[in-house]
Amino acid sequence: MSSLLLSLDLGTTHSKAGLFTEYGRLLKSASRKMVLHHDPPLSSYFDPDELWKAAVEIILEISAGSDPKQITAIGITSMAETGLLIDDQTGEPRTPLIPWFDPASTPQVTLLDGIGDPFERFCASGIRPNFKCSLAKILWLRQEDHKLLTAATWLSTADYIAYKLSGMKATDYSLAGRTYAFNIQSNEWDADWLQSFDLNTDLFPAAASSGRPIGNLTTEAASLTDLIQGIPITICGHDHVSAAFAILGNGTDKVFDSMGTAEALVGVLDVESIGRKEYDSGLVFGRYVSGDSYYWMGGMSTSGGSLDWARKILADPALTYQQLEAIISEASPEPTGILYFPYLSGSGSPHTDIHARGAFVGLKANHQRAELIKAVLEGTAYEAEFIRQIAEDFLGVGISSIAASGGGTRVGDWMQIKADVFGCPIEVPAASEATMLGAALIAGLGVGIFPDSSSAISTVRKSPAAVYHTIESQHQAYQNLYLNGFIPLQKPLRQVYQNLDPKP
Repeated sequence: MSSLLLSLDLGTTHSKAGLFTEYGRLLKSASRKMVLHHDPPLSSYFDPDELWKAAVEIILEISAGSDPKQITAIGITSMAETGLLIDDQTGEPRTPLIPWFDPASTPQVTLLDGIGDPFERFCASGIRPNFKCSLAKILWLRQEDHKLLTAATWLSTADYIAYKLSGMKATDYSLAGRTYAFNIQSNEWDADWLQSFDLNTDLFPAAASSGRPIGNLTTEAASLTDLIQGIPITICGHDHVSAAFAILGNGTDKVFDSMGTAEALVGVLDVESIGRKEYDSGLVFGRYVSGDSYYWMGGMSTSGGSLDWARKILADPALTYQQLEAIISEASPEPTGILYFPYLSGSGSPHTDIHARGAFVGLKANHQRAELIKAVLEGTAYEAEFIRQIAEDFLGVGISSIAASGGGTRVGDWMQIKADVFGCPIEVPAASEATMLGAALIAGLGVGIFPDSSSAISTVRKSPAAVYHTIESQHQAYQNLYLNGFIPLQKPLRQVYQNLDPKP
């Protein structure tokens, strides 16, 4: 009997489920929109009960009509820093799910910054302190109510749904690495570092390699989902990194562009440890979801988020994506000349700055909606180009091609702009749901369907669905705007907002 793999992708905008064959073919998928709530003192939150209900619904939807005996494993991937505290005795949430982008824990960054040597902390954690990291959120929660941390465990989004399915509290190395409480060199919770804040490692779940079964589907969860008790449950890591595995495998010769609400350029790094070179790059690092490798990453918090913002402010009700593409087609194929800085919630690595703010520069009276929307696409491409160039300097080799996946790849004009800005081709793989596919493959590895990662990837490798090639004349025009506008304005714009808003 052939095996089926069920995967969950719990993202910022949608929760998705996919049912895959052991050859990586997507049989069925379903999704539910993530509902973002607003209520002080948090500026925003997700309701864990709503997330669990959505997870059950999409599992039921995709498994209907299939033989549940064929489902060999469930793999779960999610946005990284979003998490909550659960009560150790009851298993019930003590807090809502605090989104990675919620800035309530910004004051705690000063505390994290003030303890320990920054270089040593980076070598241990792979990241720099910021309001997104879980440890900052935990310290903020303790400040709000110190009782919240008593007999409680912090779980990421993927960890929480894995717990609801299996009854086991666990995480994987790639998600643990985004907490700023985990040592990515030793793959252990950093007891000495946590003691600096009067915290213990028992605040966090057991950590294991990605895809390793952490437990089995419980009787209760099986009843809710119409699945069979005992299916192995696996945590398959940070969503950008899980998607990278589906596209790159363990290869270090290519770069993956993960285009969602947030965007990340990701690559595999085959080194024994993280050191000075990695620190100086400004990129972030963590344990990869396969083997003993690390990943490197540069990120943009509001890439697809910028486009969603534009859709909402330029029309009421918000423009559909079909309307958006129709409007973009009205713009000249030449660069708009408008510089958009995509920092609606600060800027990410490799030039992390919580003070940074979005901006349009170069507007004219004759600019219309088409030019403004296209400028948003161009500005996110300029930011991605900055990350790409930093990565080239760090790696010491040119990046001659990029593979991209995610919702943004459905906007063909955006992909062509990127190819023109980058000056290298962009491949869009045939696998349209790379994050879910990555989780399915990682889960398959964990339960032994595939003997190794090469075998897993070879089952799904196909010719790309589309390749966007650079138009040289456009590249030259975009490089002029990038080098003589986007880059030179970075320092003065950032300085303005640091002076105006020293405490964002």
